Amino acid sequence: MNNVQKLMAAVAAVFIIGFLMVGSNKEDTIESREAASMIRAVAAMQTMATSKCPTAIKNATGDTVYFATSTDTDKQTYVSMTWDASKTDDKYSFKKAVCTLHLTLGGISKLVIDDEVVIEKEVRY
Repeated sequence: MNNVQKLMAAVAAVFIIGFLMVGSNKEDTIESREAASMIRAVAAMQTMATSKCPTAIKNATGDTVYFATSTDTDKQTYVSMTWDASKTDDKYSFKKAVCTLHLTLGGISKLVIDDEVVIEKEVRY
């Protein structure tokens, strides 16, 4: 065997070992699948809240809101976003708006603007 053949055999061996290492690490545990699923659910819930809540507030008040001043969530079933006019430089026609979105409902479960309930839906678990 000359040096070129030895070099080709070494490169081929490295590729084979690499493929075996990558192939053996593809097994996911049940815990890692559950964690990934929970992360996707939280991300979907946050995305839904950031799209539906500002639209509902605009429909109720005529004000366009962008960034919530605070967010509360249990990271499984609901996310609640608050827009507090006293904590931001933005000028709103309301003092405080709280929008709660439940994942099981698939939308806004409660919208309260200046202590007046605009939307309230029953959440079933």
